[in-house]
Amino acid sequence: MSKSQNYIFKSLFFCLIFLLTFPHFSLAASDKSHSQTSHSKEEKIKPGEIIIDHVINHHSWHICTIKDKPVSVPLPVILHSRDRGWFFFMSDKFNHGHDTYKNFKILHEGKNKGMIVELDGQGNIKEEKPLDLSITKVVAGGMFAAILMIIVFISIARSYKRSPNKPPKGLQSLLEPIIVFIRDDVARSNIGEEKYEKFTPFLLSIFFFIFLNNLLGLIPIFPAGANVTGNITVTMTLALFTFLVTIISGNKHYWTEIVNPPAVPWWLKIPIPLVPIIEIMGIFTKPFVLMIRLFANISAGHIVALGFLTLIFIFGSINPIIGYGVSVVSVAFTIFLTLLELLVAFIQAYVFTILSAIYFGMAVGEE
Repeated sequence: MSKSQNYIFKSLFFCLIFLLTFPHFSLAASDKSHSQTSHSKEEKIKPGEIIIDHVINHHSWHICTIKDKPVSVPLPVILHSRDRGWFFFMSDKFNHGHDTYKNFKILHEGKNKGMIVELDGQGNIKEEKPLDLSITKVVAGGMFAAILMIIVFISIARSYKRSPNKPPKGLQSLLEPIIVFIRDDVARSNIGEEKYEKFTPFLLSIFFFIFLNNLLGLIPIFPAGANVTGNITVTMTLALFTFLVTIISGNKHYWTEIVNPPAVPWWLKIPIPLVPIIEIMGIFTKPFVLMIRLFANISAGHIVALGFLTLIFIFGSINPIIGYGVSVVSVAFTIFLTLLELLVAFIQAYVFTILSAIYFGMAVGEE
């Protein structure tokens, strides 16, 4: 593969973009602070709250609970108050969301539940929320995946540089078939022989980033386990990258087909430009579909698997014997879903990448 090293070095550029972009998009995420509460035996189990608590974003990275004491990794909190300026501290100052720190607190109810708000001198919540650029669990998970990709790609690139004519081995032999597959069957076949090369690094980066985060989301052990691609802000960011590349790369023929398609009868353009309106709407619906598809499929897998696990505790609260019986079925279904999620992890990364390649091919295609 003569151009693999070139693709890998170019892919590092997009990995750095992902690494630098995610902290700034954390503001749009529905960040919710993780709080652990001890439940008495009489308290009813609420499976909905348990499931949502595991799939949403948090200001700390929970690892486990030992003797009713949560063990978690604090994450940086970056806030800007209009009146008091910037604040930088670690999320453990909030004591898992129970304490107030420097007149900031995390709400546990209401429409702003899970968000950091600012208090005035009397302890009342200010109407204007602080600018929140905190490194949350999802952001940290995305940055970890980007760093891991950079390390792997640099290692492979160095191997190609040292031994360009030798057969691949190790990580090279594992990733080279995937790189060739994305290059030939995704980029070249959908964009065209003449223009596919400049889009290949981006397509490789987007594929490996989504695929890696999908796999890490299935591993419930720190530093894996973050539901990165199951967060709609992350999928929105990835879809925005595809949208911008498509818009910037669009040639004259592409925009002509949108604004004034020559094959469309005039009575569909005048007096109401019906077809151009539909085509312009399509520019925005395409990345929207990318965003929703990835978010919905990854989130659904986590929710269903957690739903089977919570059945153990629901039936166990009724009768321990029933709980033990249901646990066999629940664990079996959870294992099956996890194996299915391994396939879904690849499929969703492939679908996102091939649709992006199709959009690029439409943007640069000639008449």
